[in-house]
Amino acid sequence: MLPKLTRKLTREISLTKIRDMNTSDIQQVRGFNRIVAEGIGFIDDHFLGRGRPMSESRLLWEIGVGGADLRALRERLNLDSGYLSRTLVSLERQGLVVVQTRPDDRRVRFVSLTEAGADERAELDKLSDAVACRVLEPLSDEQRRRLVMAMSEIEHLLQASMVSFDIDDPDSKDARWCFEQYFAELNARFDFGFDPSLSLSADARELTAPEGVLIVARLRGNPIGCVALKFHGKSPAELKRMWVSASARGLSIGRRLIEEAEKHARQSGVRIVRLETNRTLHEAIGLYRRSGYVEVEAFNAEPYAHHWFEKRLT
Repeated sequence: MLPKLTRKLTREISLTKIRDMNTSDIQQVRGFNRIVAEGIGFIDDHFLGRGRPMSESRLLWEIGVGGADLRALRERLNLDSGYLSRTLVSLERQGLVVVQTRPDDRRVRFVSLTEAGADERAELDKLSDAVACRVLEPLSDEQRRRLVMAMSEIEHLLQASMVSFDIDDPDSKDARWCFEQYFAELNARFDFGFDPSLSLSADARELTAPEGVLIVARLRGNPIGCVALKFHGKSPAELKRMWVSASARGLSIGRRLIEEAEKHARQSGVRIVRLETNRTLHEAIGLYRRSGYVEVEAFNAEPYAHHWFEKRLT
């Protein structure tokens, strides 16, 4: 797994990016990672005294009482398929999990905990609580408050760092789900509801190269937002289908989606990006203005629009 992981990290984080990063920041992150690994016993092959490495114990927790689809599990934990298979084989030998194919779809493999596995997971929960108490117990009330607040902020920021942005097929399952959530939210927030058939079009063909592009944001393999562009040759491109899940708000996903869209616009030779929005979407209006979009006269006949914006890309 390690050589493949090293190659993957090398692809995702170029040496140029590492050189451009503040050296002291990198060292602080590495130091933090080491102290956390030491504090929770990550470097011990007998994590929490249970005779197995942390990776196996973590997998038991992630499988949960309801079981898990192997593909979803691999995507959620960003695991190499070979490594996941070897770990599951080890857990099967210990009598803690069972891997089966779904009766309704033989292509889908599903893992569930045995009775012994469920008991072991419960024991791991108790021991993990004890480790947390061991960290907090020596501290004063004020130190505990500061530590818990800092951990909450770190968890929040680490989640933001784990979000991926990918060009997606507008007809994919994830894309359709994003659009459904987007339409449902507009219908709930607009003064007189929202009917997609009355809005200006942004169908699958228009959001597929070379006519356009759809970008989907994902966290642990699950879609949490999207944005699309419609290209019009040398004329300004249109920003469409801008949506972020309520569960992911506060992670700056909206800003990053706009930046991704603008990056693809530049690569396609676009110099101006336009968008329209409804007056009830106060957060979106604020985001567009902070992102450099300026309000202009109406440039289309979108029936649900009250504000029109454009940005000149540099």
